Amino acid sequence: QVITASQDKDAKIWCSSSGECLHSLCGHADVVRSAAFSPEGRLALTASDDQTGRVWCTETGECLSTLAGHQDALRSAAFLSH
Repeated sequence: QVITASQDKDAKIWCSSSGECLHSLCGHADVVRSAAFSPEGRLALTASDDQTGRVWCTETGECLSTLAGHQDALRSAAFLSH
């Protein structure tokens, strides 16, 4: 799987072999600047100009939590790898 971030306010999870869109990660109110998979691949993290990050389930595309508290746009998303 691969993940993309877009100016359309969504991120998408794709099948890397077929190019099929598996999930659209919708819910940000502005441009999504960055997206990343967790090391084990079960979660995704997005960073947006709407001043939030969001944690997503990669199996369902459901938003699990919204990370709010920044006073400006987020530019990067990353997980700590062990």
